[in-house]
Amino acid sequence: MAPIFRNYRFAIGAFAAIMLILLIKTSSTGSLSISRTVSPTASVPKTSGDVSTLPFGDKPGYIGNPKAEQDYPEMADAVKSQTSQKCSEEHRYVVMIDAGSSGSRVHVYEFDVCTSPPTLINEEFKMLTPGLSSYDTDAAGAAESLDSLLDFAVDNVPLKARGCTPVAVRATAGLRIIGDAKSKKILTAVTNHLEKDYPFPIAEGSVSIMDGDEEGVFAWITTNYLLKNIGTEGAKLPTAAVFDLGGGSTQIVFEPTFPENEKMVEGEHKYDLNFGGKIYTLYQFSHLRYGLMEGRKRINSVLVQNAIKDGKITKGDGSKTHKIMSPCLPPKVNSSNEKVELAAGETYTVDFIGPDVPTGTQCRFLTDQILNKDAKCQSPPCSFNGVHQPSMVRTFKELNDIYIFSFFYDRTHPLGMPSSFTLNELMDLTRTVCSGEETWKSVFSGIEGSLDELKSDPHYCLDLSFQVSLLHTGYDIPLYRELRTAEKIDDTEIGWSLGASLSLLESDFECKVSQIE
Repeated sequence: MAPIFRNYRFAIGAFAAIMLILLIKTSSTGSLSISRTVSPTASVPKTSGDVSTLPFGDKPGYIGNPKAEQDYPEMADAVKSQTSQKCSEEHRYVVMIDAGSSGSRVHVYEFDVCTSPPTLINEEFKMLTPGLSSYDTDAAGAAESLDSLLDFAVDNVPLKARGCTPVAVRATAGLRIIGDAKSKKILTAVTNHLEKDYPFPIAEGSVSIMDGDEEGVFAWITTNYLLKNIGTEGAKLPTAAVFDLGGGSTQIVFEPTFPENEKMVEGEHKYDLNFGGKIYTLYQFSHLRYGLMEGRKRINSVLVQNAIKDGKITKGDGSKTHKIMSPCLPPKVNSSNEKVELAAGETYTVDFIGPDVPTGTQCRFLTDQILNKDAKCQSPPCSFNGVHQPSMVRTFKELNDIYIFSFFYDRTHPLGMPSSFTLNELMDLTRTVCSGEETWKSVFSGIEGSLDELKSDPHYCLDLSFQVSLLHTGYDIPLYRELRTAEKIDDTEIGWSLGASLSLLESDFECKVSQIE
C-alpha cells in the first residue's frame, strides 16, 4: 500500500507544478482575459437608434440624456443627485424676532443650504423684557425697544451676508389682545425703523402678527426637525406632539392616527404640511387668552366676582385696595397690589391673602372652571371651551413623545423637575408647592435656588395648578402619561422661531445690494 500512496503524492505534486508554470506564463504575456466567444451566426438584438449616447463621460458629473430622463425620471434624478458637483453655495442667515406678550427675543440662525431641507449650523439668541404690547400707544418707543436685539443680530451676521439676510418680526398673543389699531401702529413703526436703520431686507408680510395656527405648526416643525423626526431620508418616522404655553395663548399640535374607517374631522384645526417631500396631516389649535398670564387674570377675576356676589367688595368700588382670600396661594403667602380687570371694564386693586391651611385642591377647582369644559361641543370629541380635538388616548400612540415647553419648562425646571416626568408627578409637585414654606424646606432644600424662587414669586401654586388643569382636564392627557420638557434640543431653542425661519429662507425678498461689500 505504501508505494501506491507515494505514487499518488507524486502525481499530485507534478500536476500542481504544471499548473504553476502555466499561471506564470499567462501572467508574463499580459493581463488575464475573461471572455465568451460568440458564434458569428448568432442573432444580435437590434439597439434603438434613440440610445446613441449613454449618460457617462470622461469628466465627472451628469451627462443629460433626454430620452432616458423622459422614460426613467426617478432613475435619472437618482443619478443626478449622486453625480452632481459638490455644492459651493455659502451659508445663509436668518434674523427672527419673536415679539411675545411677556418679552421679545432675537434668534440669529446660520444654515447650510446645500441640503434639503437646510441644515442648521448655529444659533445665537438674546432676549429682553417687556414685550411690544406693553408700549400700548407709544409705537415709536416699541420699535426702538428692539434696538439692542437688532444690534446683536448685526454683530452676529457677517458683513458680506447682511444685505441678503432676511429679518422678520412676528408678534404673537400680546399684540393680538391690545387690538388692531394699536398693533398696526406698532408694526408700522417697526417696519419703518428696520428699513431706515438696519441692513437686513424684509420679506413681504414678515413684520406682522402671527396666526395662531402658524405659531403652533412652526413650533411642531422646530421640535421634530431638531429631534430628526422630519426632514430625513427614508420612510416617515413617528413624530412628537408639542404643547406650547405662552403668556397670552397656548398651542397644541400633533399628528393623530385613526383607524381605517375614521379620519380627521374637517375644519380650521386641520393642517396639511409638506415638509421634506413628505405629507403630514396635523391637528393644531391655538387657544387665545389661555396662556399663563391670561390664566392668572381669569382666576383673579373669578375671585373678585365671587367677592362681589358675597358682598365683600362693593361693585364698582375701584378707589381702594380690597383684601380677598385666595385658595391659589400657599399658607402665609400674600400677593399684594394686584390689578384685576373684569369683563365689564371695571378695575379693582386687590391684596390676595393666603389661607391658614393648604387649599391646592380648591385652587384646582377654579383652574378647571375657567377652562369652560362644559361648553357645547359641536363636533365631538372636544378639549375645552367647545373646541374639537381628537382624543390624545385613542389617536396618539404612547410610544410617541409629548413635548411641553415655554412656561411649562420655566415653571418646573427651577423646582428640580427632570427633563421627563409623568403628569401625575407634575400634580405631586403642585400639591407640594401649594402646601407652604414648611413643606418646601423638606423637599426643595437640595435644589439650588428653588427656595428663593418660591419665596420671591407668590404665583407658583396658581401657575402649576393651571398647568395641571390645562393638560389633564383641558387636553385630556392621562395622569400616567410621560411628558418631556426642555428649553433647548441640540443646543437650539425650542419654539416656533426655527420653523418660521426655515420657511422664511424660501420666501421672496430682494437683497439690499448696496449693503453687500
